[in-house]
Amino acid sequence: MTPGTLISADDQPTSITGARAWRVRYASRDVNGVGHEVTGLVIAPVAPGADRPILTWCHGTTGLGDAACPSAQPDPARELTTYFTAESSRQIDYGVPGLQGLIDDGWVVCATDYQGLGTDGMHQYMVNRTNARDAVNLVHATREVVDAAGTRVGCMGWSQGGGTAAAVVELDPDDYGDLTIIGTVAMSPGVPSVILANPGSAGPAAALGNPSIPPDSHLVMMFCGFHAANPTTLAMSDVFTPLGEEIIRMAWNHQPVHHINDTIARLFRLRGPILQKEIGNEKAWLAAVAKGSAAQTRPVAPVLMCVDSFDGGTVVPVGWQRAYADAVTKLGGDLETRDYPNDDHFSLPQSCVDDARAWLRSKL
Repeated sequence: MTPGTLISADDQPTSITGARAWRVRYASRDVNGVGHEVTGLVIAPVAPGADRPILTWCHGTTGLGDAACPSAQPDPARELTTYFTAESSRQIDYGVPGLQGLIDDGWVVCATDYQGLGTDGMHQYMVNRTNARDAVNLVHATREVVDAAGTRVGCMGWSQGGGTAAAVVELDPDDYGDLTIIGTVAMSPGVPSVILANPGSAGPAAALGNPSIPPDSHLVMMFCGFHAANPTTLAMSDVFTPLGEEIIRMAWNHQPVHHINDTIARLFRLRGPILQKEIGNEKAWLAAVAKGSAAQTRPVAPVLMCVDSFDGGTVVPVGWQRAYADAVTKLGGDLETRDYPNDDHFSLPQSCVDDARAWLRSKL
């Protein structure tokens, strides 16, 4: 099936004023060109219009399987609600930051779940290029749902989705077709090639250099995601102990990110190592990570990177964010950085989204 083909569209209630929403299923393809199906949301103004710009939202980390599907949550076509807030009632973050403002501004908004979250197979977590193709192919499908949707496309993404948003402007011409990408906003972007090159002594990748601590679920899921994208060349046993493989096999589809993180931490203390001391088949892993990561080719449109610098970056260290920016600049990309010193990882989207909306409007 041609990537971007709409498979189904069902009405989805929404609390956003002046909007109509659909839950959709569509065709996409991964970093290696293998086809798959994806679910997601489309939200559009009900007011008459024509040639409306489209905003594709790339969500942050939720997990590896169906329990982590954003569009399957209650009232999914909503403003972003994050797990680490008092009002949260679910195990994952879901919704779109600034959604009401985007609708009021006349944007058609779409939000991919990414492959594997609500569809068959393990999610290719942090494979930026796969996730970006899912985001762009949803735009093609959206134009089949909303007659008023035009060809100008902006993108916003956060965390995992920040890396996705970064890759959205680095795809192949065939991925875009007749679309014109006007710009992308990468909020605290997670880029795997940067992570492996700068593991550090603290943070999500610290276990790579310190076997005395349990691996963070983000790191574990990143290895799972690249294995899912490259199942014939990258083996789980290259990076995981038998205990690690057992945990993943039993938990990946029903434990979202924070749940599996707690499982890993407990079983590490109780039963021992989760990761191998060294990565087996390391050259193949590094090649796959480079192929799937953002910051590999010059972006086709401007990039705005929003940095959460409170306490040095509480999930994606500021050093990783700056390393991504340095790489894009060296490639000749048009990149602007804005710093949010009073925001941690989970308050950043709400704090920067008005700036992101204004920046994207300026690119129309």
